[in-house]
Amino acid sequence: MEHLVEAYGPMLLFLLIFLESAGAPVPGETALIAASLLASRGQLRIGSIIVVAATAAIVGDSAGYWIGRWGGRRLLRRWPLLASYADRFLPRAERFFARHGGKTVFLARFITGLRVAGAWIAGATRMNWWRFLCWNAAGGLTWAAGTGFLVYYLGRAASDILGHHYGVILGAVGIAATLGGFHLLFRMRVRVVAD
Repeated sequence: MEHLVEAYGPMLLFLLIFLESAGAPVPGETALIAASLLASRGQLRIGSIIVVAATAAIVGDSAGYWIGRWGGRRLLRRWPLLASYADRFLPRAERFFARHGGKTVFLARFITGLRVAGAWIAGATRMNWWRFLCWNAAGGLTWAAGTGFLVYYLGRAASDILGHHYGVILGAVGIAATLGGFHLLFRMRVRVVAD
């Protein structure tokens, strides 16, 4: 099984992140988290994971941009209900992207819904390609490295903790804290209903 993960894991990671970035609702970020956890266990190399994830994010967003640029407006104008919405939405979106497009493209990489649609919107609003590419690359690299290293080091720390007896103690404390939190919420709800 480890051989399959090592052989096909990076390709699957690239495919999922590419598709998500291009606009398909697939779990690209979840794949990055899973791959980073596998790297923390020594099954993959974290450097390779980050390079693959960043490349897939940049290439996928670029594909999404061109899809939005070439077909986004035609798709929005195809149905009367969408066309009336597009007539109101597109001029405002174009003004917004003219002023804040770079920041939006960068930040969209970190927000689940926008990660899927951000590149399409940038293309449909005809944001300058080179500006889009620069901000897209910055966002893709930051997202891949930030998420990858964070999960990698948290996975290693959790593995170290669970490898010792501290894991049992922390698990018991976590369960006790969760039960205590539910108890407090229940008491607060009873108090609110009584008032």
